[in-house]
Amino acid sequence: MKKSAKKEKINDDFLAQEANEEQETAAAYTLDIPDDEIWTYQIDGLQAPHIGKPFKNAARKKIIVILVLIAAIGMALFFSFRAVHNDTYEYKALDDGTYELVKFTNPGDMKEVTIDYVVDLETGEKDMSKPVSSIGEYAFNCDEILNSISFGKDIKSIDGKSVYSCWWVQNVWIDDENPYYCDLDGVIYNKELTEVIFYPNDHDKYLRAKLGYDNLLDDDGNPMEELWGVTERYDEEFLAEYNRQIRTYVVPSTVTKIGQLAFAYSNITDLYLPEGIKTMESMAVFKNTVLLNVFSYTADSVISDVTYKAIDSMSNIYNSLPEGLEYIGSDCFYYCRGLSYMYIPSSVTYIGHHAFWDTAYKEDGNLIGLTVLNAGADEAEFEEKTQCGDEWRPKYDYMLFKKSVDVKYSAERE
Repeated sequence: MKKSAKKEKINDDFLAQEANEEQETAAAYTLDIPDDEIWTYQIDGLQAPHIGKPFKNAARKKIIVILVLIAAIGMALFFSFRAVHNDTYEYKALDDGTYELVKFTNPGDMKEVTIDYVVDLETGEKDMSKPVSSIGEYAFNCDEILNSISFGKDIKSIDGKSVYSCWWVQNVWIDDENPYYCDLDGVIYNKELTEVIFYPNDHDKYLRAKLGYDNLLDDDGNPMEELWGVTERYDEEFLAEYNRQIRTYVVPSTVTKIGQLAFAYSNITDLYLPEGIKTMESMAVFKNTVLLNVFSYTADSVISDVTYKAIDSMSNIYNSLPEGLEYIGSDCFYYCRGLSYMYIPSSVTYIGHHAFWDTAYKEDGNLIGLTVLNAGADEAEFEEKTQCGDEWRPKYDYMLFKKSVDVKYSAERE
């Protein structure tokens, strides 16, 4: 027999012997249990099966499990509540012992909030020993729930970007005892009424409710279809009256400064500015897409009424920016595409970058918007004394290029 064949025979004998041993082992551990005892058979040393039998103290164990679950859910809710409070308010301690509101994050259901004292993160209660005196930049940012904000008597600093892109805020109220700020029907001013701080983005909705327009308009402020019929155009008489009562705003005659973002994203169609305003800060009227007219006025007595009714008390009204204006900040009238006329007084010495950007555009091949800018100064005087930032004039598509709109120097005001 060859060596390889002999080796194969040895391997086969070994495998056969191993298989026999496995069968003998399996047989040794196989239990011969009758079919009618299969579910109740008890092996020595093991607990008997509980099939069809009650567990010992089962009711008590169920109660314990339920109590443990209730406690776990309660703890989860407690810590969730604390987490909401921790996330809702963020403060920074200031050197004078007061606090700055750094960030407010809406937990999802707060339509009104009052900022006056620090909210204790442990209890959720206000700590009256910790007054809030400052509202920081972007403290309220892109909130889509809030309708109303109230600031307490100790607030002495409100950053121009503190309420930013909060589309549904209708009013910001100031405590009457505050010595630094006040509000005129929900619009923030400094106490002396020399600076406009903030006109809430959705203030016109508040005015609609106040003046009885809620049942006549949809959520976007447009006439109801069932009132005017299915038509592509507004009823012009209705719209004119609506703009007069709801979307006309008169800045008080004492104001000399329009603050940063003061009228940004607002729904004002006719804005009246007093002659005497010196400064319009950056983004002062940023992206007011429905703004049609900027008027300036003089008055023989103080005007504090901010509605269209104040127009009757004005001694002189003229189109566009006020005489005496010196500073037009960057992006001031950015994307105000409803404007069709703009006059820049000779008193202006600074125009920031992109001040009138994107106010001219092409539609169906026609140039619309601010197709020309009118300047009171002649060209030499304008270039000598007026500092202008990059791209301060709007541009539009011209052949394969972008072309800036022309400036008409030595212009007479319309």
